[in-house]
Amino acid sequence: MNMTNLLRTWADNEHIHAVVETPRQTTKGKTASGSSFDRNLLTAAHRRLPFGTRVRVIDLETNRSVVVRITDRGPWVRGRVLDLSLAAARSLGITSRGVAQVRAEVL
Repeated sequence: MNMTNLLRTWADNEHIHAVVETPRQTTKGKTASGSSFDRNLLTAAHRRLPFGTRVRVIDLETNRSVVVRITDRGPWVRGRVLDLSLAAARSLGITSRGVAQVRAEVL
């Protein structure tokens, strides 16, 4: 799939669910891109966007935003598009909600 189709997919999904990682999850392990997972970095998982893609994630409730880099694959829950690292979730202030309505823009 080319980037144009991925961008169209994102544009068609104005309201995207972002799944927030909980602090209980490990800080060790490898991502699908081969890099080490660090929950303290501003990263996210997406099923198809190329690794290294930068995405601005905007919380629709508070209008806070964060720019994350895609480093992993997932989430694997139907209806959810992004899985944010703990640092990204904290930056948005959504760690206590677990799931948030966001707008995501590929940069």
